Amino acid sequence: MLYWLGVVAFALAILISVSLHELGHMLTAKGFGMKVSRYFVGFGPTIFSFQKGETEYGLKAIPLGGFCKIVGMTPQDDDVAPEDQPRAMWRYPVWKRTIVMSAGSITHFMLAAVAAYFAAISLGLPNTAYPQTDADTLAEKPVITITECTWINLPTTQQECVPGQNGAIAGPAYAAGLRDGDLITRVGDTPITTYGQLTEAIRALPAGAVPVEYQRNGATATANVDLVAAQRAPITDSEGATTTVSVAGVGWDQRSVPTMIEYGPVEAVGATADYGWFLVERTFEAMKRIPDKIPALWNSITGSERDPETPISVVGASRLGGEAIENGVPELFLNIFISLNVFIGIFNLLPLLPLDGGHIAISWYERVRSWLYARFRKPDPGRVDYYKLMPVTYAVILIGGAFTLLTVTADIINPITIFK
Repeated sequence: MLYWLGVVAFALAILISVSLHELGHMLTAKGFGMKVSRYFVGFGPTIFSFQKGETEYGLKAIPLGGFCKIVGMTPQDDDVAPEDQPRAMWRYPVWKRTIVMSAGSITHFMLAAVAAYFAAISLGLPNTAYPQTDADTLAEKPVITITECTWINLPTTQQECVPGQNGAIAGPAYAAGLRDGDLITRVGDTPITTYGQLTEAIRALPAGAVPVEYQRNGATATANVDLVAAQRAPITDSEGATTTVSVAGVGWDQRSVPTMIEYGPVEAVGATADYGWFLVERTFEAMKRIPDKIPALWNSITGSERDPETPISVVGASRLGGEAIENGVPELFLNIFISLNVFIGIFNLLPLLPLDGGHIAISWYERVRSWLYARFRKPDPGRVDYYKLMPVTYAVILIGGAFTLLTVTADIINPITIFK
């Protein structure tokens, strides 16, 4: 029951945020004097509507977004009444049109900021300094976690590690007295300051005893660790070809860096800004990886294991929100909501029609082109013909629709799960 309550709550939260997106367009358009003829939540058949002033407001049957109809968004709009021509959107200065078209994305950013601030002072925000990749982990301090059992050859299937069985031995570091949370400062003659240096130093040595200097509770001590030869992949490529190297049975202790941090009301302002910028950077990185992830997304539909880094749809995000509530992790629910709003806000600003960013890009293209023609004493070329851009627009819609269908299908058939 909690799972489905979480799913419905998350889907409703996204519907509200998208409705507020359209509200942002409407309020800024009305504020500048443009005519807004319709504002609806949802698509499809109309459930109800009412007229207030010059705008019709209503609710439609399919709760997948909403729309706001601003009169005369392009010069080619042929449904503008003669008396509304002076208020057609395309006649307004480019800076006003930019504000109106970007208001939807700004609304998403504001929602994300408010939710992040609330999370910062109540549940905590994810620590942006926490390692996000293997390379980040290698750059951390060499605070270790100890394995009591170590594989000589890593098994291809999941199984219990029992010393003396299936090529497993007692962990060398554990046998030498090292314990979770110890900070390694030297391996043999090599000083250690990062976990990457620790791993490289151990792998560079021959199998056999080596003195390992460490700190525990502020005191420095030395343990003689009997390194063993084992098959391991490169430390920067876990799926690379394995080679024989020395191992000690240690790993990076994730507890040495907190994953979540709670802030006071004043500190939360800076933390919210820092986390917001972190999400912006991560969003652009994720967008760049989308083309490479499409084959994995398709394979997840045809029977392969779902890659946790493949894109998800609102359906997948709602399912993750349901998991978060079911497992008593409301901070994860909020974090997914924040991340999705940042993504939607950025995505809508991409300079592609029919996205808001496409309209903004054309407005500024027209402005710059008119300025250049005026500088060269040439007649103003006028407005861009949107009809000539329709093939590109249809291509974007087709690709976007196919991608959405692919992600929704994967999220239904083979969803990403966090709690297994």
